[in-house]
Amino acid sequence: MGLFGEFTSLNFSLYGQWLGIVAIILLIVLGIIGFMSHIAFSIVGWVIAFILLFVEVPLCLKLCPTSPKFDSFLTYFENTWLRALMYLIFAIVMFLSNIISSSSLNACAVVLLLGAICYAIAAVRGQSFASSRLLGGTGVSNVV
Repeated sequence: MGLFGEFTSLNFSLYGQWLGIVAIILLIVLGIIGFMSHIAFSIVGWVIAFILLFVEVPLCLKLCPTSPKFDSFLTYFENTWLRALMYLIFAIVMFLSNIISSSSLNACAVVLLLGAICYAIAAVRGQSFASSRLLGGTGVSNVV
């Protein structure tokens, strides 16, 4: 199944994964842009992007040497409820940057919140976790 097939599969865990990829890109780029005005939240955004990179891109686990302890930690996030909770916590942290002053980091928070909603919908619908083949995952054909 190709990329178009994954988007038409109505598997919300795939939608959450792609929103996570968009969030990684936004966290890195907008963290660089807003670094001088929001140093702390830019650094926090980069840490969140680093965590999401390993959680959302299975290819990173195959290419980068990781410890068995780190690999077992990441297996907890194959549960869609835990992913929804993780994304919600990350979104709240990024929304807190709005307390200091409004910035472009709010776009990251909105995308993270949308990812949390997608993972929560997948959990409510009882959909198994699936990851995109394009990113080194199993795809949706093994799940459906």
